[in-house]
Amino acid sequence: MLTQIKGLHHVTSMAADAQQNNDFFTKALGLRRIKKTVNFDAPDVYHLYYGDEIGTPGSVMTYFPFPNIARGARGAGEVAETVFSVPKGTLPYWTERLGRRGVAGLQPQESFGEKRLRFLGPDGDGFALTEVEGDARPAFGGGPVPVDEGVRGFHGVTMRLRDGGATGELLQYMGFAPVDRQGDLTRYAVKGGNGADTVDIEVLPSASAARPGAGSVHHVAFAVENRAAQLEVRKALLDTGYHVTPVIDRDYFWAIYFRTPGGVLFEVATNEPGFNRDEDTAHLGEALKLPRQHAHLRAQLEQLLPPITD
Repeated sequence: MLTQIKGLHHVTSMAADAQQNNDFFTKALGLRRIKKTVNFDAPDVYHLYYGDEIGTPGSVMTYFPFPNIARGARGAGEVAETVFSVPKGTLPYWTERLGRRGVAGLQPQESFGEKRLRFLGPDGDGFALTEVEGDARPAFGGGPVPVDEGVRGFHGVTMRLRDGGATGELLQYMGFAPVDRQGDLTRYAVKGGNGADTVDIEVLPSASAARPGAGSVHHVAFAVENRAAQLEVRKALLDTGYHVTPVIDRDYFWAIYFRTPGGVLFEVATNEPGFNRDEDTAHLGEALKLPRQHAHLRAQLEQLLPPITD
């Protein structure tokens, strides 16, 4: 069993409109935009990062806003819901806030003994806020949401699969132990993690396959401390029979990727070097930052990319 993985690092999804996406995360949820850069493989598309004040691993939601992309279809083989942690007793605040802003799909419920508020993002993305007692991670204090009610980071994700057996075994190999079961849901958690510690698997054998598009999660990333730990994880996964990419420099972390038995794309990302490597912490997410290989395209990209008004 691997011991290097310490919870989630980030979740990356797709959207249809950059401005709408920015407004939802910074104005409705009160997160900070911590990086405005571009897709490494399609530099005419933004890659937007949101999180706490410094983009702590376990707090970072990222998006590729592809203009005019069709909306995805929910189904099996995907991350169906991304769950954020909020303080105990704050769901009434969030219910009122999100309702006032016209956020769709508001649905209070209880899961694994935790009160949560489910809702939809602008592209039909599945989200929930869950009250977590004792989550000491600081919320971003520079946005419209008071610190006492603010999002602390991820609590976890829910994957929807037709068969959860092989993926459950993979999670256990990655250090996530099964801790509870509720109907079709099984919860896995890593001990001593970074707060973004849970992965739930929902098994729906007859569900149609998910179709990627706007509102779909592209991949979910797990956190390791540094490159040495990442190389240990990569070797172990290769030895177990997984097809794992070489290490890829993503400017703010190093990444490896592999496809899970249930079809979900997993990434293992390093906590180093962080989002302040090319911007001062006080000004994270303000300027357009380009990967080195696309720096020569700046003038062209600044004309192509739609402006984002903060």
